[in-house]
Formats: sequence, C-alpha cells, structure tokens
Amino acid sequence: MAPLSWRHHTLLQALLTRGPLSDRDFHALFTAVSGKNPATHQQLFNETLLKINKDLAYLQFELRACINQYDGMVYYGVVNNISDEESKLGTKYSVAQIAFYKGLLEAIVQEAGNDGRITSIDAINVRLDNQVIIVDGSQDSQSRLPTSIKNFSFSQKEKTLEELIRDRWLSSTSTGKIGLGTRSFLDLRSWFRANDIPSCVVCNEACIKASSCPNEGCNVRIHDYCLKKKISQRKASRACPGCSTEWPCQDDEADGDDDVDEPGEDQAPSANRSSRKKRKRVKAELVEENDNAGPSTAVPRRTSRSTKAEAVEAAKDASAAGASQATRTSKRRKK
Repeated sequence: MAPLSWRHHTLLQALLTRGPLSDRDFHALFTAVSGKNPATHQQLFNETLLKINKDLAYLQFELRACINQYDGMVYYGVVNNISDEESKLGTKYSVAQIAFYKGLLEAIVQEAGNDGRITSIDAINVRLDNQVIIVDGSQDSQSRLPTSIKNFSFSQKEKTLEELIRDRWLSSTSTGKIGLGTRSFLDLRSWFRANDIPSCVVCNEACIKASSCPNEGCNVRIHDYCLKKKISQRKASRACPGCSTEWPCQDDEADGDDDVDEPGEDQAPSANRSSRKKRKRVKAELVEENDNAGPSTAVPRRTSRSTKAEAVEAAKDASAAGASQATRTSKRRKK
C-alpha cells in the first residue's frame, strides 16, 4: 500500500493541531491541498478519507465526522477508537478532573428535558465520588476515596469546567448552561451506545438534544435537524414512526411560512410588476368612472385646452401688433 502523501499529512496535521473542524473549514482545507472542491469531487474526497483511515487503523485512530446536536453542523476530527489504561496516560487531565467530566457527562445525558444541557450551578454541584469504583465494596469505601477526589474544591471545579469548554469537550451558552462539546460527540459514540442512550429513529445516533414524541407513552425521539429534514419533504408524513401520533410544527417551520409571504430580494422584480399592474388597474378604473360620469366631466378638460390655445394666439397677435406699431413710428421720424 502506498504511503500517505503530503496532502494526507496536511489534513491530519490540521485536525490534530486545531482540533475538530467544521465541514466548511475542512472542505476549504481539502480544496487548498488538492485543488478539488469536495462538492463536485465527492468520490475523490471519500477516497482520501478512506486512505487516511486505513493507515490510522494500525494505531487505533480514526478520522471521523459527527454532527454537533446543538447547532446541527458537521465536524471532522481524529479520535481514539480504544479506551484503555495505557491510552489514559496520554491525557493532560488529572484523575479528579476526569471523574468530574464523567459526572457532568452523566448529568447532561440524563437531563429530563430535551435541551441536553444543565445549568452551571448543577454542573458545579456534580459529585465525584460516584465516579470512583472501590474494588472491595466495603462500607468504609467513602473514606478510601483518593485524596484528590475528596479535596476537589468548587474553585477547582470552576477551573476544570472552563478548561473542558476551552478544549471543546463541553460547550456553554450565553445563559450559562453547560452541554457537550464537539469532541464529546466525536469520541463518545461507542459510550453512548454502551450506556443505552436513546437514539434518533432517523439517523440512529444518540439523542442528547432532541424532540420527544408528543405522545407521553411513546419513547420515540428525533433530532431537531433530522425532524426538520424529514418533514421538509412535501409528501413526508408527520406521523410518529412509533405510535402514528401527529408530530407538532416546530417554531422555525412557522417562521418559514411567514417568510414565504414576504418577498425577498430575488422576488423584488415580480413584486414591482404586481405593484405596477395594480396601479394600471386603478388608473383604468378611474378613467372608466370619468367616462361614465357623462359630458360634464369631459367638457372642462376640452375647455381648458381651448383656453390655452386662445391665450397662445392672443400672445402672437399682441407681439405682431407691437412690431407693426414700432415700424410706423420709425417711418414718421424719418419724414
């Protein structure tokens, strides 16, 4: 098998140094190194990723794509396919920080609502002792917790939370809510399946942020972007795949309907034509009303024209008379 070229190395180096890249940025990078646009050269793009993954398989790594469930965007990144004690030695996080992240992860995926986020206060109050397994299971296990776990303070939690958000294992909103980050969606696919996290009936990926069936007795969940894509098709049924309950409209669907009524920039010409047609129609109606009004309305218009013509003729006559008078005066002076 031929070795990876500098183009493959460039793509890998970018993902390893910058972290996960959005599909727009990764496609732009691919275009820069290959001179081909993935949109028009999809086969070449797929073959390139396949070539990279064949070489990475020896190291148990994979170049993978995922969807960030909060913004619906596709991201690419390099992930470790195996989680063992040896691979854990490569992390920069301490045992206490990893336990804190695990506690946050469980709190987020077990969130009762469909938002897939927890408040920053709930995040700080996550307990770490539940994430440490004591082998003998004795009643005195609490006292045998590592010192780093027992002494992990609120200030350390806040600092770790900021670090996890900066490294994109977690994400935060302007309102202070904490959710999973892009790297979690990339790396934790197998963890989601192993822990029986409900999956989307459309894409079969774990549902962290998703919509539930309006029927409380139904467990069907669908990602917001999957639901939008599914019901955007005109002939697609809005019935729940599990219980056939009618799925309610989303907020952006209603907004989209309103947008249809409002003409956009590309609709301006047709809107202008409609406006001109309307003005012509009104003008025609006014003319018809004038014609139906009888002679009394039309006569003043003709009288006005004739009065103007008479005024012009009078001005010409006055000018000619003035010129004639001036000629006779000049002749008398010569005599």
